[in-house]
Amino acid sequence: MTRAIYRITGPDTEAFLQGLVTNDVAKLADGIVYAAFLTPQGKYIADFFLIPADDTVLLDIDASIAAPTIQRLSMYRLRADVQIEETALHLHRGTGTPPSDGFGDPRHPDMGWRAYRDTPQADDEIDWTALRVAHCIPETGIELTPDTFILEAGFERLNGVDFHKGCYVGQEVTARMKHKTQLRKGLARVRLSSPAKPGTPLTGNGKPAGELHSVAGDHAIAYLRFDRAGDGLMAGDVAVTWEKD
Repeated sequence: MTRAIYRITGPDTEAFLQGLVTNDVAKLADGIVYAAFLTPQGKYIADFFLIPADDTVLLDIDASIAAPTIQRLSMYRLRADVQIEETALHLHRGTGTPPSDGFGDPRHPDMGWRAYRDTPQADDEIDWTALRVAHCIPETGIELTPDTFILEAGFERLNGVDFHKGCYVGQEVTARMKHKTQLRKGLARVRLSSPAKPGTPLTGNGKPAGELHSVAGDHAIAYLRFDRAGDGLMAGDVAVTWEKD
């Protein structure tokens, strides 16, 4: 996982971000914020962490989507006094008690801490995929794609969306999904009876029921059609059990 770290500066930074991202930027007063940037139709463009850094805000994003995301964010600047520039900072991660410069991962306590330093991390041997799978936490480019609706990806559970902050791009669709519909599809943690590969289609009693994504041992994150995810759920010849919370 390669991350790109950007710095956002200027007196209009908070107002600029507040009108674009899914979470309440005012929460930066208390620490790190997890958020997403959506299309007007409510679909995923990017997810990232926002970090308070003196009088600026750092943006921590998967490097594979960084350039187009920053370009798209910049289109909304208009007359806002905001500057966005890439830094030479490196992400450091770990579990346990955060260091003095670290921030606890807001998605789940077991995801540890994140810190931003001038030199690369050399000692990260933690199985982050296993931790993600254990808590059904989606990853950019794996579970999170341009077809993703963030509520189906669990962003409310992951503290990545705020329903009281007011308008942002894609807010209307997201709010409608929250208040007017019951989710029929979404990410879920499943148990596998034997090994199966990411990308394997799922069937429920012979009907299409979703797809496996991240796999760690005998567990995986799957995108499920919930009405077909009961008995008879299969990934090829592998029996799959939906582990409901």
